[in-house]
Amino acid sequence: MIKSAIVIYDTKFGNTEKIAKALAEGMKEQGVKVTDCLKIGEVEIDKLKEYDLVVIGGPTHKLGLSEPMKDFLKKLENAEIGNKNAFAFDTKVKSRFAGSAGKGIEKRVKKLQMNIVRPHSSAIVKGREGPLEEGMEEAFKQIGVDLAK
Repeated sequence: MIKSAIVIYDTKFGNTEKIAKALAEGMKEQGVKVTDCLKIGEVEIDKLKEYDLVVIGGPTHKLGLSEPMKDFLKKLENAEIGNKNAFAFDTKVKSRFAGSAGKGIEKRVKKLQMNIVRPHSSAIVKGREGPLEEGMEEAFKQIGVDLAK
């Protein structure tokens, strides 16, 4: 059982933020005590070791990670977060050519020796700026519930 979690996200049009908050809400419903939900610029890297679960997500840009997310993940290389539990997610358009930021995030946190507790998931947005496809927030709230267990 996870006691504390942090959901970290990058967002451009607000869709990824909505998904991040849905994940945090699902975990809180399961009694996860500290569920912080922060933009990547607000995260204190040295405090990440205090969490049982680190959830990281961002929008898919040019088939992969946004520049701010790349910079953030680079900073994690100096954090003492090996053996922490992790989950990655992204938002993207529904297309087999869309790529996946979640896949890239997951690959990088694995290199940091973090434990992937569930394969990365994608929330689908309609068009480049959204909105989110129907049911996405509910689906990710349920993922949050599952992660807490």
